[in-house]
Amino acid sequence: MSKIQIFDPALCCSSGVCGEDVDQALVNASADIDWAKQQGAQIERFNLAQQPMAFAENELVKAFLVRSGAEALPVVLVDSEMALAGRYPTRAELARWAVITKVLPEKNNCCSGNRCG
Repeated sequence: MSKIQIFDPALCCSSGVCGEDVDQALVNASADIDWAKQQGAQIERFNLAQQPMAFAENELVKAFLVRSGAEALPVVLVDSEMALAGRYPTRAELARWAVITKVLPEKNNCCSGNRCG
């Protein structure tokens, strides 16, 4: 199983799902990450506001920040290689990286709006 590391932008709390104006992308990402962890995925999250040393000590992430800036976060590493930047992974991506074979459908994706039989 792969090791997945997610380097979040500066968030108010560890998940970013707090406060008055919650970003729906963070809500979805947190739910998908929790689901993947329940399936056995090894996922670590690092928050720029709360864990800046994790960003400074990782040469790949540090170079990305110098080149692209904090506004380009999040960055996702899979087995210490850059897998994704600028958005959070989907449930399907997490499942593929963690080799999870049981994937639940993502929200609003059932039958592409057609009637399911």
